[in-house]
Amino acid sequence: MKNSYLLPGLIAVLFICNLAPASAQKKLIKKLFSNEADTTRSSSFLALPVLGYSQETGVEFGAVSLYSFYTDRKDTLTRASRLTGVATFTTKSQSNFQLKSDIWAPGNTYHYTSEFRYKNFPFNFYGVGNKTFKANEDRITQKLFRLNAGAEKKFGKITYTGLNVNYDRYRFTDKAEVGVFTTDPFLVDRDGGQVLFLGISQIFDNRNSNTYTTKGTYLKLNYSYAPKLFDDTDFDGGMFKADLRTFKSLSKKAVLGINGIFQTIGDGNTPFYLLPQLGNDEMLRGYYTGRFRDENLLALQAELRLRLNPKIGFVGFAGTGTVYGHNSFRVADLKPSVGAGFRYFFDVEKGLSIRMDYAYGEKRPGEERQKGFYLSLGESF
Repeated sequence: MKNSYLLPGLIAVLFICNLAPASAQKKLIKKLFSNEADTTRSSSFLALPVLGYSQETGVEFGAVSLYSFYTDRKDTLTRASRLTGVATFTTKSQSNFQLKSDIWAPGNTYHYTSEFRYKNFPFNFYGVGNKTFKANEDRITQKLFRLNAGAEKKFGKITYTGLNVNYDRYRFTDKAEVGVFTTDPFLVDRDGGQVLFLGISQIFDNRNSNTYTTKGTYLKLNYSYAPKLFDDTDFDGGMFKADLRTFKSLSKKAVLGINGIFQTIGDGNTPFYLLPQLGNDEMLRGYYTGRFRDENLLALQAELRLRLNPKIGFVGFAGTGTVYGHNSFRVADLKPSVGAGFRYFFDVEKGLSIRMDYAYGEKRPGEERQKGFYLSLGESF
């Protein structure tokens, strides 16, 4: 979960520790700073303030939180479940709400996921394709309502089969009216729309942990179909996603992780907001999410994780990826991503961390090198 303004929140946590009663201080400090794992497998909660500023939003303020627990505290094989939430507001009447759940039933026999999101927030649009220009940057206001749910059942030792339903409703406004968003004649459904995907997943998962993996492999294949339900102009088509993650322990403190993803959607007439987007705080760090988007996405990254002690870790990562239209993939279009990061594990037993990453991407002619700083909760994959 990404938020670029968590750093003031870390300072606030230390300030709150000093204001809290002595007994509460002791519990909080032990949870945040002790190197010992909690053998009782108790629940944990972390909430951080959010504070930021930009010309388009004014002052942004709110909170981000993570609650982690076990559905069966006695069974040491049951994975950690998580509830994450974000609520932010701006002085220019913009808002962003998100609540996500990732629940593992006792014995990991079932896995449930859900997401509720409402977003009224601006973003930068650059056009469609693998070679968009910074000069075409167009500030767009987006209103998004999202409701997703999924359930997976375990069959055998490492196999899960699941169903998912995903509903999105989009509305867009371009106040400039002369930018690429308004003038691009090939942009599909620029005013927005709604879509309901119904899907099926097949998962192979033998990881030793779903929060901080040191060995094992995860592969998820998902196909979803969106029928015309609301309007004759709505998107009608399929979407396929593949997500591969594999981990190998190199020593007691070093882990190598490799992650590859592939996404494809549409038949040449796909709404721009459904196109896969390259770059975020999890895959191809260093690229602004949405700078490059097209009907297909292929990306690969490797991450070397060094956990020096139970609380502190460092990582180095490198990756490559691209977006492309149907039948137009070229190796020469692959974009680089390289960077490093710091980890602070606030819950040693569950392997939950505060993640700080800095990454570099490509340098296009006439533009500054693309780069980004990420401050998030949890590992990138």
